Amino acid sequence: MIWKEDIETMPLEDLKNIQSERLVSLAKYVYKNCPVYKKKFDNAGISPADIKGIDDITKLPFTTKIDMRDNYPFGLFSRPRTDLVEIHVSSGTTGNPTLVGYTRDDIALWSDVMARTLCCAGAEPDDTIQIAYGYGLFTGGLGFHYGALEMGLTIIPTSSGQTKRQLKIMQDFSPRILACTPSYALYMAEEAKEIGLDPRTSTWEIGIFGAEPWSESIRAEIESEWNMLATDVYGLSEIIGPGVSQECQYKDGLHIYSDVFYPEIINPDTGRSVAEGEDGELVITTLTKQGIPLIRYRTRDIVSLTTEACRCGRTSPRTSKIKGRTDDMIVVRGINVFPSQIEHVLLGIDGTHPYYQIIIDRQSHKLDSVDIMVEVDERIFSDEIKKMRELEGRIREEIQAVLSVGVNVKLVEPKTIERSMGKSKRVVDKRSL
Repeated sequence: MIWKEDIETMPLEDLKNIQSERLVSLAKYVYKNCPVYKKKFDNAGISPADIKGIDDITKLPFTTKIDMRDNYPFGLFSRPRTDLVEIHVSSGTTGNPTLVGYTRDDIALWSDVMARTLCCAGAEPDDTIQIAYGYGLFTGGLGFHYGALEMGLTIIPTSSGQTKRQLKIMQDFSPRILACTPSYALYMAEEAKEIGLDPRTSTWEIGIFGAEPWSESIRAEIESEWNMLATDVYGLSEIIGPGVSQECQYKDGLHIYSDVFYPEIINPDTGRSVAEGEDGELVITTLTKQGIPLIRYRTRDIVSLTTEACRCGRTSPRTSKIKGRTDDMIVVRGINVFPSQIEHVLLGIDGTHPYYQIIIDRQSHKLDSVDIMVEVDERIFSDEIKKMRELEGRIREEIQAVLSVGVNVKLVEPKTIERSMGKSKRVVDKRSL
């Protein structure tokens, strides 16, 4: 079963025609209805008449999170507040938060792309889904809720937290699908074992995990612990929430719904397009949104893209899993470091757990120090001190070989690092930069 099969399996040339028609309409729409975009167009010397098709998209200016925060709350909207039926606000560590709003038609669009997402992951209309993403201002819980309603699933809206209750509900109601962050799925596996429940006997057969970057090693860990298919979902509140792209059963890239979310991959430094298959920053244009449509929004997520048809039959472009973020990149002693690089090393070493924390500090005018806390099996602490030191040394050497940066490694016992029921905090930067 493919939701909207006519769209998701259409020839790329037909898809391009749809994208072109929608971009032409979008350029006229935002120029007329959003003063911020009118000014952006005028400053770039562009008018809507210059946009004849999707190939003209590179003529248009980029949009960034700074644009959203500088025009908070409603400056980037193309519809009046009275047309909005729902508002979500992201948490921000500095400055204004990011505000997004939905018209009734936007909610219908969100419901539709989330139904496509659930179907892509393998859901069937008579399935039961346990939604353990947070509800409220975070878009995750409600996005899955709307999609499940659209597809006709039975919904258990547990939200995040209350882990023992989550496990009891799974046992009592036998949901086939679990939706939550990957780190929370692993945390629930730990808790299940604590109460004497074997995670591999759970009723969950499909997991849809997102809201934080996660590696193939984490996927293998989840699939091993829960005996389920672990799939990746991608989205961001600025674009719509979850439902921008999703992996199918083949786990060979995330199908992006490019009839409504047009993707570009650019060099983050130059802003120019990169060749298909090369890594770059994902840029998305919302072709059909009404409340707050965005043109060439820079996501800061590093991915690659392919237009090759998938074995599942879908012809939509596919992005890789997130390989890093330009704004999560840490500069240590002049070298660019992505936490995902460290995770890849750690999870390839036997005895380590998928829980770690990177602590960066700078004392006075000394060089940056990088301390990495790594949870390891309990049995390692019963080994000789010499063996522990050997493991620390191996981890340190392998990380240094990848990063070309010296690090300190500290092995810690299971459950030492604070768990999160939402997004995990992998990096603590104590420097005054």
